[in-house]
Amino acid sequence: MPVSISDLHGRLVDLHLHIDGSISVPCARRLAALEGRELRRGDAELSALLSVGDDCEDLSEYLAKFDLPLSLLQTREQLSESVRLLQEELREKGCAYAELRFAPQLHCERGLTQREVVEAAIEGLRRSAFEARLILCCMRGADNLSANLETVELAAELVGDEVVAIDLAGDEARFPTADFAAVFARARELGIPFTIHAGEADGPQGVRDALALGAARIGHGVRAMDDPGLVRELAARRVPLEVCPTSEVQTGALRSHHDIASLGALLDAGVIVTINADNCSVSNTWVGRELTLVADALGLGGDEVDALLLDAVEASFADEATKAALREVVSGRCRHRDEEARHG
Repeated sequence: MPVSISDLHGRLVDLHLHIDGSISVPCARRLAALEGRELRRGDAELSALLSVGDDCEDLSEYLAKFDLPLSLLQTREQLSESVRLLQEELREKGCAYAELRFAPQLHCERGLTQREVVEAAIEGLRRSAFEARLILCCMRGADNLSANLETVELAAELVGDEVVAIDLAGDEARFPTADFAAVFARARELGIPFTIHAGEADGPQGVRDALALGAARIGHGVRAMDDPGLVRELAARRVPLEVCPTSEVQTGALRSHHDIASLGALLDAGVIVTINADNCSVSNTWVGRELTLVADALGLGGDEVDALLLDAVEASFADEATKAALREVVSGRCRHRDEEARHG
């Protein structure tokens, strides 16, 4: 039987979710109001500013959709509220856990420091009972080494209950992963776990470079399929991929929705594949839709989808106690015990 969203409610895990790419229309209006602004556009027009269409040409066009959200995330109040609202939206949709990522250096345009940005996000995290953690993104760029190193040092100081890892995001085609070796050398010295966006615009070489830098996970990574040797290495080293099918079609990392079925080759080769949303608003999706999309494309049954969810739990940067609780939730054991208790 096909897997339905209702089957997954309360058990979903999203490990690759950008806060600024997941600002819904109601959230955008709320964030604008916090600084006394009114977004004088209808919902459809505002949605078009926040989302790409099926005709998205490449990663550069995709990244342009972050302009408006970033303009609404420049105060402590906006940052805190955006995190809280996103958590509540995820809870209502049936998620159990998420790792929310953002780049502190992009939220300093009006005088906030990176530390103040992260503190505001942590405050927002604490304002919701939803189980989530934060990943701090370094950014690809030509002249931002000091800002990236500041992010690394900040992460080292804060890593623990709320901040769990760092990342490298941005335009992979213009700024190859290997150019950021110094950033991740410092992260390794400080013992910070990290994931790296790779294997989208830069093909399999980006994934190889991310592995060489010590990435514990690979953001996207789907172009590893072009290199059978790399696929074998990913499987042997048990390095999970954070696959985001809809956004990968939109950015051209996957050539079409029909190409989603090719993800089965990664699973058959023993690669750990987690399914994620990437950007709920930019891609007009969420993790439940992404997982059912993959399940339909690959003909997966309930047990196979459960295995994907459990793999996501194991691949998370959460502490062991949180993982143990999530295993119970994701496997449905908590639900079964509740049903047994109700029926005596």
